[in-house]
Amino acid sequence: MVDANLLVTFDPSHAGSAKDEIDMVLKEIKKKAKHLDSEVDGLFKLNVANPKGAVKSLNKLFAKKAELFEKTCHWIPIDKWVKTSIKDMQKEIKKMQVKIKKTDKWKLSLAKRKYDKHGTMELVMKLTEVIDKPNVDLKKPKKIMQVEIIGNKAGLALLNSDEFLNTMTGKK
Repeated sequence: MVDANLLVTFDPSHAGSAKDEIDMVLKEIKKKAKHLDSEVDGLFKLNVANPKGAVKSLNKLFAKKAELFEKTCHWIPIDKWVKTSIKDMQKEIKKMQVKIKKTDKWKLSLAKRKYDKHGTMELVMKLTEVIDKPNVDLKKPKKIMQVEIIGNKAGLALLNSDEFLNTMTGKK
């Protein structure tokens, strides 16, 4: 089975129009996505060529034509899926964090769905303890260690600030 490499959140009451919007904005940047089964309302799992590049292009499109993004909220590339044990997540995050320079400002961002083994704060504390970089910045990080937990799997990604799209920013 192919794992999703791009997660898109949306208002669950608009699944049909959100799917149409995804296909339309991806077509605008000359990309196509394979929609995969998602067991979570309000979350599409996609497989797309070069997801980080796609989201960078979508960020540029959003800056010019924000009105195209009415139904979707967050566009999140995924580098790797692991089991949701703290040990497995820490092991992968430790490998990924070598790409954060000592001078880079960074943060860990976490979302949990269909998962109640650990509280959010406990997870953030455990997962950040393997990142030995000094410059945490929750407001304007250069690097984002993204953790998307869905049931017994965690999607992890180390993202630059333009490789993540939050269409809710700046909307009234």
